[in-house]
Amino acid sequence: MTRLLLITERFAPDLGGLARSATRLVGTLSQLGIKIDVVTWSRFLQPGEVLPPETGEANTRVYRIGLYRHWDMTMPYTLNVLDWLHSSHAYDAVWGHYLFPSGFLATWFAALNGLASTVSARGNDIDREMFPPGDFARLQWTLQHAKAITAVSADMSRKIQLLSGREDVLVLKNVVDTEIFSPHNPQARRGGISKETLGIASDEVVLGFCGELREKKGQQFLLNALTTVRQVRPACLLIIGEVRTSQDSVLQLYKTHQPENAQRIIITGHLPNPEAVAEYLRLCDVYLQPSLWEGMPNALLEAMACGCCCIASDAGGIPEVIIHGKNGFVLPRSHLHKLGEAVLECLTMTIEEKNQIVQAARDRILTEYSLTQEKLQLQTLIDLLIPNSV
Repeated sequence: MTRLLLITERFAPDLGGLARSATRLVGTLSQLGIKIDVVTWSRFLQPGEVLPPETGEANTRVYRIGLYRHWDMTMPYTLNVLDWLHSSHAYDAVWGHYLFPSGFLATWFAALNGLASTVSARGNDIDREMFPPGDFARLQWTLQHAKAITAVSADMSRKIQLLSGREDVLVLKNVVDTEIFSPHNPQARRGGISKETLGIASDEVVLGFCGELREKKGQQFLLNALTTVRQVRPACLLIIGEVRTSQDSVLQLYKTHQPENAQRIIITGHLPNPEAVAEYLRLCDVYLQPSLWEGMPNALLEAMACGCCCIASDAGGIPEVIIHGKNGFVLPRSHLHKLGEAVLECLTMTIEEKNQIVQAARDRILTEYSLTQEKLQLQTLIDLLIPNSV
């Protein structure tokens, strides 16, 4: 049986799209009959501490390593752990999930041991690492020496080709469990989430955002949109997730200047499972993704699958999934200050027009961003990475 080592900075139950995508990929790879050891780091362990392996999906073990204060200690120590694991389990290939630090470490470790390596570019890892204080030389070395490279969007694939000179980048799309993320939940639990339980009035428009809210996700534009919409009609902003601690000052400043509007911001906090996330998404009248830069946001795909009417920026791969006016609406990043006006315009649609938009969004996810599509793509990648794998 093929044995794969996957290195990722975050893994469930960690927060964010990176952890969700890594966890989902491991589950799908396991279904393909591949044994997987996951190595991930944790700030909640003592530096250098290695927990006993967790067993999750069939054929899967998860090793968590305590982070040192700086990467110049964490990475050499992690290499020691990888050497120990490889001597015990003899891996066939190494996967780095995100280009740095996971992708670089996976590519370097694989080169040292004569193994095949693959790295997956997920979000802003290209845009962030190519500019200071990112390490351009390390980024380029990783892209040039990995045996296989995947990207979540054609936009990111094009950037990788420009940086590395390679033309063999495989687009491996983010995908959605369309049974969990759907417009209607036939197994909805009694006493579940509703507008009433959240203190949302029946006439309030629910503006939704899902994930860890921070600057790159357009935090200020979301707050400005809430202000604009509430000048015309009752509305609230539902943040399905958390506000990054370092960005909390922006929210506090908004509360100082807009105290009444700030009272209509509802923050769920971290949710334990995707079923809970889907429940909240179904409450949204308009879902907003005003990102400044992106790969292909999981949350936007999940919102589309849930039948939300979505307004998003044109960052990264977003225009590859949203066709403006057909299955959602795209606002140029240069016009994000008009997000509130776009919401108000969206709210003037008839029921028939809105239904056409959200059905087209759902159909797009079903045809191009489903778990079935991901399984086919992953099998292609594994065949390339490890020929004659069993």
